[in-house]
Amino acid sequence: MTSPDDSSAPQTPYADRCYRSPAGIAGGVLLLLLAAWLGGDAVFRGSGRTPWFALAGLLCVVPLIIAFTLRPAVWASEKRLLVRNPFRTITVPWGCVEDVRAGYSSELFAGGAKYQLWSIPVSLRKRKAAARRGAGGSAVGEAGVAGASAWASASAPASAPADQAIGEIRELAGRHAGVEGVVSVRWAYEVLGVVGVGVVLLVVLLILG
Repeated sequence: MTSPDDSSAPQTPYADRCYRSPAGIAGGVLLLLLAAWLGGDAVFRGSGRTPWFALAGLLCVVPLIIAFTLRPAVWASEKRLLVRNPFRTITVPWGCVEDVRAGYSSELFAGGAKYQLWSIPVSLRKRKAAARRGAGGSAVGEAGVAGASAWASASAPASAPADQAIGEIRELAGRHAGVEGVVSVRWAYEVLGVVGVGVVLLVVLLILG
């Protein structure tokens, strides 16, 4: 009796990829801690209308911090590219991807529209540093210098993290260009709603004096 052959099972060329900004996440966490410290102190120790103003301020600020730092992400699967920006979530089947660029910012062109990729920030400083590493690796290779330091220089990535991510997304778009579909956009009402409540509360407090 033979065991079933698992080689016939479908093999995915890659696992679902997620692109996020570690610096953005770290900055968001620090800002949330600062907001919790200052706002919480005003809410629990303030007098008069101060706690209400602090609460309204937190309702306005905290969702915006989350939206611009923790929320942005890009997921790439075999069927689609899902872009989660501060206030919108864009679902793009691979067949609808027209272009992906990384100039001064990362941009996705799909369905006749342009979308920013907030979770893939472009750093000109890192791009210049990567270019210098690439030039150094080429010089080492031409000179024929051996050794561990030469190997490390030559094997260093010659592109910045944002450029690497955009290159991977372009490769995936070309590989799965036959996947058809329609671009869909959904607004982040859960973020906008909380901010709206905070703004209304703040306006009412200002009117009441």
